[in-house]
Amino acid sequence: MASLKEVLAKQIPDNQAEIKSLVKEHGDKVVSQVTIKQVYGGMRGVKGLVCDTSMVDPIDGLIIRGIPLADLTDRFAEEIFYCLCTGELPEGDDVEALRADFASRAALPDFVVDVLKAMPKTAHPMAMLITGIAALEDISYFRKRYDEGMTRDEMWEAALEDSLTLLAKLPALASAVYRIKYDKGDLIDPDPSLNWGANFAHMLGNDDPDFYDLMRLYMVLHCDHEGGNVSAFTAHVVGSALSDPYYAVAAGLSGLAGPLHGLANQECLKFIHGIVERYDGAPTEEQMKDYAWEVLNSGRVVPGYGHAVLRATDPRFTAFHAFGEAHFPDDPVFKTVSTAFKVIPDVLKEHGKAANPYPNVDAGSGALLYYYGITEMEFYTVFFSVSRAMGLLSQLILSRAMWEPITRPKSHTTDWYKDFAANE
Repeated sequence: MASLKEVLAKQIPDNQAEIKSLVKEHGDKVVSQVTIKQVYGGMRGVKGLVCDTSMVDPIDGLIIRGIPLADLTDRFAEEIFYCLCTGELPEGDDVEALRADFASRAALPDFVVDVLKAMPKTAHPMAMLITGIAALEDISYFRKRYDEGMTRDEMWEAALEDSLTLLAKLPALASAVYRIKYDKGDLIDPDPSLNWGANFAHMLGNDDPDFYDLMRLYMVLHCDHEGGNVSAFTAHVVGSALSDPYYAVAAGLSGLAGPLHGLANQECLKFIHGIVERYDGAPTEEQMKDYAWEVLNSGRVVPGYGHAVLRATDPRFTAFHAFGEAHFPDDPVFKTVSTAFKVIPDVLKEHGKAANPYPNVDAGSGALLYYYGITEMEFYTVFFSVSRAMGLLSQLILSRAMWEPITRPKSHTTDWYKDFAANE
């Protein structure tokens, strides 16, 4: 049995040599042409980053280290993090070793709980989560080792140490935010016998085995999504300054808190609730069609449908929908999600303005959380954050292992671009 650290220690020298050779032999090869439209359009589609942990295929969706996410939906989060870091799924006792490592680090320091309790009741749960992560920075091993004078060859090990500690504590931190913010009673200690996702459910206060399984699935499905999304890119940029993983993840999740990035699942659930209220229950397919046209004709969009990259149904939606069908197919909220899935793609195709008329992950995930009693929709992005931290941290570990330099693109003034365009 080899630990995650031991596996990475074997892989990293070969990976470093491979990258060094690639840059030496092909460093001047042009990868991407950048247009003025892309410069002013958020760099959409510009190839300018390295992300070995995952990629998004327009048809197959999220690919984790070469494995379609659809083939990983029965796995545990511990296995996914191991795979994100190494490119390999753990075998034998490897996952139990990682689970035991997480369990040994899971407890939340008292000073972090004190910080959370000192925050105003009006504080957003994402602000509380990010503040808690920033408070945890006090225990950063990376910062300690940097102050002691570690070499760049040692940085990935320090980043791994911080990453394991932060990941282990995130379920306890997020559940503390939930219980403090919404007056759910005393905090619940982690249970070392449970897997990472189930422990999160347990500390939230719900020991339903089905909810345990939903948390397992939720943590897997939101784990990563390439390197160019707001949260991943932000964490990468901050980490490239050799800020430790606590700073980098706090910054990345600050981006995830934005309405255009991580708040979509609650907006989709609000949309679904509006339909249920309109029809006093789940609508018929004809009623759903009429409602969708009403939304589109008013100039609004149908939330949960369409994606910047995907051109097919998001496999993450498929996995969540299958869970709902297996556990509560007749629940009015979930049934409305199902009816929308049957009807809305055809409406959007007829409407003709959607590049992708199919549902993304957010179209159904909120309905599942709501069914299990998590009715505080503003908290949903915290679930997303706990899972996505696996991607942010695995990318940070590999960035330090590959000696990636500080991120510093070149900027120009609008006048420069106007002159450039005029002289082309």
